Amino acid sequence: MNLMRGWPKSLEEGPVGLRPLRLRDASALRETRARNVEWLRPWEPTHPEMPMPTTSIAPYLAMVSAIRREARHGIAMPWAVTYHGRFAGQLTVGAITWGSARSAQVGYWVDSACAGRGVIPTAVALAIDHAFFTVGLHRIEANIRPENQASRKVVQKLGFSEEGIRRRQLHIDGAWRDHICYALTVEDVPEGLLTRWRRRVARSENARDGGYQWHESVVSNERYPTGGSGSPHTQPERP
Repeated sequence: MNLMRGWPKSLEEGPVGLRPLRLRDASALRETRARNVEWLRPWEPTHPEMPMPTTSIAPYLAMVSAIRREARHGIAMPWAVTYHGRFAGQLTVGAITWGSARSAQVGYWVDSACAGRGVIPTAVALAIDHAFFTVGLHRIEANIRPENQASRKVVQKLGFSEEGIRRRQLHIDGAWRDHICYALTVEDVPEGLLTRWRRRVARSENARDGGYQWHESVVSNERYPTGGSGSPHTQPERP
């Protein structure tokens, strides 16, 4: 039994889509993550449940099953990110806390082949609007390594507020790493985050005479990279 209003739910904005992660996505996960191993490595949590290069599909099936179980219990919304209908990464609104908090964390990662096309900021805007205005959450955090300038630009452009350092928050790429906490509350976006993002895109297009580009990172909030950590972001910005 699903305990969360508004889940499962598919969302889209232009060529960017979010759909609930499915067990049959395990093959695409394995292929995409193996192909992007160096792109993702600096920002990935160090734990056995999220292998990087592997020929076995079993760990990916286990991971998808686990996060879908969290969704059924109302503590995560794990989406596959799609671009022009093809699998392009993951975004998860996870660590959902109900009661008087109604808070969560957002994490994501994207295929390097789709970077620089506005995929992740659009997906984040879609997910957060759904979390705020349909599911009923109040506050969402993104925790990002200070070195990850590209991912920090994503949340800054979307209007997240920087709230300080979380010291040695997660074990990433062989060591305990500090993260900067960024947060957004529903009061910050009464018109919706997607509306704000559309305005920024329009201004950028006008300023560049139609040559709009968005430089995005790979993974944000590495605790939920399967959505995470999470997901996600020293991988530089890419055109």
